[in-house]
Amino acid sequence: MPQDPTATTDVAVIGGGIIGLAIAWRAAQRGLTVCVLERGEQPGTGASRVAAGMLAPVTEADAGELALLELGLRSARAWPAFAHELEQASGADPGLRRSGALVVARDRDEAEALERELGLRIELGLEVQRLLPSAARRLEPALAPTVRLALDVPGDHCADPRAVVHALAQAARRAGVTLRTGATVERVEQDAGRVTGVALAGGDVVRARRVVAAAGAWSGAIAGLPRIPLRPVKGQILRLRDPDHGPGRGLLERIVRFEGGYLVPRGDGRYVLGATMEERGFDTTVSAGGLYELLRDAGELVPGVHELVIEEMSAGLRPATPDNAPLLGPAAELEGLHWATGHHRNGILLAPVSADIVVDGLTGGGEGVGSAFAAARFSGVHA
Repeated sequence: MPQDPTATTDVAVIGGGIIGLAIAWRAAQRGLTVCVLERGEQPGTGASRVAAGMLAPVTEADAGELALLELGLRSARAWPAFAHELEQASGADPGLRRSGALVVARDRDEAEALERELGLRIELGLEVQRLLPSAARRLEPALAPTVRLALDVPGDHCADPRAVVHALAQAARRAGVTLRTGATVERVEQDAGRVTGVALAGGDVVRARRVVAAAGAWSGAIAGLPRIPLRPVKGQILRLRDPDHGPGRGLLERIVRFEGGYLVPRGDGRYVLGATMEERGFDTTVSAGGLYELLRDAGELVPGVHELVIEEMSAGLRPATPDNAPLLGPAAELEGLHWATGHHRNGILLAPVSADIVVDGLTGGGEGVGSAFAAARFSGVHA
């Protein structure tokens, strides 16, 4: 059915990744009319497609990011119910695996650093256990005998981001969301300090009462929006497959994290090995050096990695703010604009709680996000 050029939607969401789709689905459930604008030819072609999907607030915990930790723990608790509801609404499995994680050290220096990480998590009251190498290998026999120390983190899990995108797109459509792909946003239209819609390449304008900027690392570069201190952080990643996978023959059951990377099992003989952290602007090229380092480091801890088949090599851009915390909720400078970006390494983890926070802002409900995640905390910071 052709788009009515005179119609006005309640909410236009810029970006069809996991964050944007989750917001659209939840907003439609609240009775709002929603249009998602995705520049790719299908939803989730940006950071969501490249992400490993770890739901890991405990292993990601940082003493200087306590508000972010609390938000991550809250979202991790919400994930099982979110995944169940999403599967019921879409008819598609979002790929949640409640596997737990091991953090491992390969030498004395890394073991000493891991002891400090253990102390921090105990101090914060997080669920984590110190394991001797023999105990770690009993849990995951594929670990190398040279492993020096491990931490068992039973509450950190993972989801398959590509499966989540598919399920969210299905659920959103069934809820009445209009999902427009191949829709490149040129600018956000405004009048008298309030958003009025979104102009697309080619001249089309989507009229909207509210606009959600959920375009990941590109959110800060859209014309018509306030400038925000958002930068892309490149991550290179490998997708691997076990050609001999069978029942009871998986290389790993748990996520294995190590200094500089992680190995995430999908449970079906596929694994995700990532990810580099590179400050290279909007460069998404895949380098031999970056992938070599990932394979080298992972192979020292899980030698069986070298027997896996490479299925895909890719790079994505994480949207990062100066304090590594997301931008969520209404913008002070432009009425009707709502931010949903800056999730950095935690976009998949924070999807359920981010959607609830942003939709509460769209509908005027909820308690708000406070200064920890509001864009106003960066007032005066150079974009």
